[in-house]
Amino acid sequence: MDIKQLIYLCNLERERHFGRAAEASFVSQPTLSMRLKNLERELGLSLINRSNNFVGFTPEGDRVLAWAREIVSVYQGLKLEVESLKHGVNGTLRIGVMPQCSVALPELLKKVQNRYPQLNYRIAALSADQLLEALNSHTVDVGIGFFELATLRELHFQTAFLPERGVEAIFDPAQFPELVSDEPLSLAALAALPLCLSEPTRYFRRYLDMAFREAGLTPQVMVESAAILELVQSAQVGLGVLVSPVGHLLPSMLNGMAQRPITITHMARQAALVIAEPGRASPLSQHFFDEARSHLESYVVSPMA
Repeated sequence: MDIKQLIYLCNLERERHFGRAAEASFVSQPTLSMRLKNLERELGLSLINRSNNFVGFTPEGDRVLAWAREIVSVYQGLKLEVESLKHGVNGTLRIGVMPQCSVALPELLKKVQNRYPQLNYRIAALSADQLLEALNSHTVDVGIGFFELATLRELHFQTAFLPERGVEAIFDPAQFPELVSDEPLSLAALAALPLCLSEPTRYFRRYLDMAFREAGLTPQVMVESAAILELVQSAQVGLGVLVSPVGHLLPSMLNGMAQRPITITHMARQAALVIAEPGRASPLSQHFFDEARSHLESYVVSPMA
């Protein structure tokens, strides 16, 4: 058994296709298939359900795959540590993000860049379930999202909490002059307006929908999108009112727009930046986490204290 065989196995899990797994492994498909069959022969176990196409892993394959993920993660961490010792902290950090958390991620990345200018970032927008799965399978290094406190404790994530500044309405004051005020906007008044909201599968949208439902209100959704940029542009041209966590958008994106706080119950989950527990986190993610946490802790009180 060697590390390349375990990497091929992990790539096959991610790609769910022999040809794409071979491309991701930079080998031919026959080579990948032969190396995985050699692994099965060496272990004396059938790992992969085979037909003309990839079908899935056997129960034994799932068990071996769990170990393979851990070993490959440690191996990749070792490579990054060696590179950082030779050239400083550098490499690509994989970040999984649940949309509409209460932090402007590019702003945070820019602050980390001041300390580690050679870091690169690959960012994926994920649902709550996808983010937990990606963190547990080491397909992302850092997670930013909404978490139940019990989950954070049970999985032993290192956690940096994001600021809780509330929720606000963002709108074109020329189109909605009656909304211009510093007084909090009630849910009843908000429900009567045309709204620009993220799609219903997103946690922040589900939180809003529950708040409306508990208040016996039905919101008027004018624009619904998975793309935050589309929602911002829709509000900018006056199609409707964008509802967003305070601090999620860069101030420059709100040029000419008005903001007004909304009276709404707190979220059941906590917004946080997380990585694996000490010893399992890669050196790259640990460096990033320590630096990012130093910028967040100055204005966030931990609810786990």
